[in-house]
Amino acid sequence: MNDLNKTHWETVYETKNPDEVSWTQEKPETSLELIHSCGLGKEARIIDIGGGDSHLVDFLLEEGYENITVLDISAKALEKAQKRLGKKAGKVTWIVSDITTFEPPQTYDIWHDRAAFHFLTAPDQISKYIRTASENITQFMILGTFSKNGPKKCSGLDIQQYDEASLSKRFESDFSKIKCFTQDHTTPFETVQNFVFCSFKKN
Repeated sequence: MNDLNKTHWETVYETKNPDEVSWTQEKPETSLELIHSCGLGKEARIIDIGGGDSHLVDFLLEEGYENITVLDISAKALEKAQKRLGKKAGKVTWIVSDITTFEPPQTYDIWHDRAAFHFLTAPDQISKYIRTASENITQFMILGTFSKNGPKKCSGLDIQQYDEASLSKRFESDFSKIKCFTQDHTTPFETVQNFVFCSFKKN
């Protein structure tokens, strides 16, 4: 990833409302269920990779989680989320960073990523992500990417499709698969995108 990429995402978040981007969810039910299934307490350190202005953080705060970090390449995306949350935004750690150059200031009990990993298409980007995840996750990783039946592009950019086998293989040296499933996401403009979600336990 590079400055071109950052410019792309800043423009997306500057010019489009949530109902104009495909990834918007009113309530991220699947992500919440997978986080709950980890069985950790409200003090668990959770990071949302590529969280943008997703509503996941709103629901986690509402449920009483105390240690939430949201990372995104776009400062504009995080500003939108902060504005929406108002005073509550002060309870969250916000990090503007490209995931491929991210140097975590701490470790995380739960690493959540819905639709960021699949934007990494170059082998060096992918291996950097895997290394950062392996070194900085203490317990669980939750990943959602476009499936082999999903789109080949998103927001005008190429993506890497995965299925249960290929996603598990990427992380097999440090993580054991708990479960994987596919799911249709209906976009705000009534198109359907097929995702694969996997949860992993750190070895």
